[in-house]
Amino acid sequence: MDKIDKRILHHVQQNNQLTHAELSELVGLSPTSVQRRLAKLRADKVITADISVVDPNAAGRPLMMLVSVELARERADIIDRFKRSVRSSAEVMSAYYVTGETDFLLIVSAKDMADYEAFTREFFYDNPDIKGFKTSVVMDRIKATFNLPMA
Repeated sequence: MDKIDKRILHHVQQNNQLTHAELSELVGLSPTSVQRRLAKLRADKVITADISVVDPNAAGRPLMMLVSVELARERADIIDRFKRSVRSSAEVMSAYYVTGETDFLLIVSAKDMADYEAFTREFFYDNPDIKGFKTSVVMDRIKATFNLPMA
């Protein structure tokens, strides 16, 4: 990946709706060259998704929680099973397998506290592999992005 690829990535992280012509003006290449480079970045899985960021309030899911999860035992099969359950849960927006006192950190969305409570009963309390979990309710989303610095 060269400097031009990094400049392209910088701009598409800000706005993935830019046309090839608009990107070409921003990075100093022809639209065809930009198109080829974007195709290669996608084929090489440098760009893993083209998404839209949706306002949680507009989607009717204004409540966000940061949830730390501790598994009952650290065995590969239990970790893999929990990862699968996280991937299949629409409420879990992001998940991280981490080091330290907790095993996983999750970002979970909910319509309201009753909705979150129903989620916890099904997702955590009904799972014998989970030793415990702690929830922090997000009071204000200061920054939410997947943008990586392209230095």
